[in-house]
Amino acid sequence: MVCVYTEDRWADILAAVASVRAQSRPALETLLVVDHNPVLRERLGREYEDDPSVRVVANAGPRGLSAGRNTGIAEARGEVVAFLDDDAVAGPGWLRHFAEAYGDPRVMAVGGRTEPAWASGRRPAWFPEEFDWVVGCTYRGLPPGRVRVRNVLGGNASFRRTAFDAAGGFATGIGRDGGRRPLGCEETELCIRLTRALPGAVLLIDDRAVVRHRVPAARERFGYFRTRTYAEGLSKALVARSVGADKGLESERRYAARVLPAGVARGLGDAVRGRPGGAGRAGAIVAGALVTAAGYLAGTVRARRDGGRFVIPPSPVAAAKGDGPSGKGAA
Repeated sequence: MVCVYTEDRWADILAAVASVRAQSRPALETLLVVDHNPVLRERLGREYEDDPSVRVVANAGPRGLSAGRNTGIAEARGEVVAFLDDDAVAGPGWLRHFAEAYGDPRVMAVGGRTEPAWASGRRPAWFPEEFDWVVGCTYRGLPPGRVRVRNVLGGNASFRRTAFDAAGGFATGIGRDGGRRPLGCEETELCIRLTRALPGAVLLIDDRAVVRHRVPAARERFGYFRTRTYAEGLSKALVARSVGADKGLESERRYAARVLPAGVARGLGDAVRGRPGGAGRAGAIVAGALVTAAGYLAGTVRARRDGGRFVIPPSPVAAAKGDGPSGKGAA
């Protein structure tokens, strides 16, 4: 499934669909869920009118990524639903590596590794790998290989459809919504809810399931870095209010206590050795941690004041009209 919302990403959308078509394990179907943009929906419908493997549908819920995903889940016909960002391309083995993990019936979700494709052609010297989550990518500190995790990352992930029967859909009001503040964490909240509903559930990341995520020039700048880290803090506060701080911040505490200090030391070490960007990376890690914490505090105050503003919908699968074919995954 690819959720889309703007014609500004037309070339990216076509590239994302082409990468799904090129999979070594073919998808049962490719769903394009259009977020309240009739012009884009009509244009995509014309583009793929002769390809029955691509279906274009309108977001049936409120504006935003979560409702778009829930619409796609309800429409999907496969036993496994995979999610790909509209500005990313999947490697040819992406779906195959996902499918292999589902041989274990305990596995409810599988994510992969997302690599940045910088508009400038290379990583900015000051941008720390520990904060690659800012641009929607896998960050330094995640374990390598195929490993159990608390949550998968939404732009490169897959779920059994039965997971949504157990846990409900993606919460609306927490994730991204077009040009608004870039909130996130909806997949974190869902994954925690899923493991609570199914205590024996296994969630994995397999770093062989690779996608390349485009990072436009505007997101290579410190202004975006600052805005996105603050928004992450706001989102974490909503998640903590929903599922409790113990679980909601479990991975974040380890990240802050181990990964970030090591990153600062590495950056300062590079600066001492005269390597470019070392001091900038160390400073960016400190700034990112402080701004995220400020966002979390602001979000906590806001959540206490208004009680939080996101809604957990019932299972999108239960809302679907009948069951479709099974076997191969749907992207």
